[in-house]
Amino acid sequence: MTDIKFAAIGINHSHIYGQVDCLLEAGAQFTAFHAVEDDLAADFGAKYPQARRVADPRAILEDPSIAVVLTSAIPADRAAISLAAMRHGKDVLTDKPGMTTFAQLDELRRVQAETGRIYSVLYSEHFEVRATVEAGNLIAQGAIGKVINTVGLGPHAIRNNQRPDWFFDRQRYGGILCDIGSHQFEQYLFFSDAMDAEVVSANVANRGNPDRPGLQDVGDVHLRTANTSGYIRVDWFTPTGLPTWGDGRLTILGTEGYIELRKYIDIAGRPGENHLFLVNSDGPRHIDCSRVERPFGKQFLDDVRNRTETAMPQERCFNAMKLALTAQALAERGTEWAQ
Repeated sequence: MTDIKFAAIGINHSHIYGQVDCLLEAGAQFTAFHAVEDDLAADFGAKYPQARRVADPRAILEDPSIAVVLTSAIPADRAAISLAAMRHGKDVLTDKPGMTTFAQLDELRRVQAETGRIYSVLYSEHFEVRATVEAGNLIAQGAIGKVINTVGLGPHAIRNNQRPDWFFDRQRYGGILCDIGSHQFEQYLFFSDAMDAEVVSANVANRGNPDRPGLQDVGDVHLRTANTSGYIRVDWFTPTGLPTWGDGRLTILGTEGYIELRKYIDIAGRPGENHLFLVNSDGPRHIDCSRVERPFGKQFLDDVRNRTETAMPQERCFNAMKLALTAQALAERGTEWAQ
């Protein structure tokens, strides 16, 4: 169905391509985008010629035919775009992090409740990774019993010469736990079957990039709910020899087995992405998840049509970012980044 039209405002992070593709594959129609940067717009427009570039975001916000606004602007700017979209009657699908401050989170919660619009963050390491989707399917089927612990690792490649200046500005990217860590907080809540959690401890540091004092290149967090515990580590120390941008991993421990995901590479092992290893009473096995269906896009569009919350509960969407901001603030106490 092509009854839903969407547009994009702000394309500073390459995640915007995944956001657009997610909705296109689900059957929506991409009609317009706004980008200040000519170089980014040239590449983006070449990939999506069906979408016209507009000089003023109001051309999108004030177009009644557009139902959904995407944004992957500079992280500190995403909340303002999302707020404007909701106030103009649009649903929102933003890149992570959806916001960089508690004040932005509070305003987003208030406006979402007032307008009744959908505010969703595309946590791509969950919703766009087929192995993560399949892990959820297997756990729902009882493959490892009751989940009691998760360990999420999100290493990334820094590639300094390919990163814009805002990437190294703490106030603009929001800190490492708020930014790339937000993926992990959402997955922890999802696999814990919880809407909220407690941040037990959190740390951030700059260990290897003294010439970039605004950069946090490593961070970790301990979490707990009434029934689960969890550990998160994110960093920018992917070796140059790894043939992908990061060796993202997730281990989920259950009462009757465990699952390990090698999302993007099985190092020195099988080729390709989306590797899932399951160990339970039937023994260990490897599952190739490269053909697993990713339902988020279709579910999101159904939510737009039906005003439901099947893609992701609104409260979990917000609370994943609340945990990220809470951990970020805790980790920065006593550091040069403290506010």
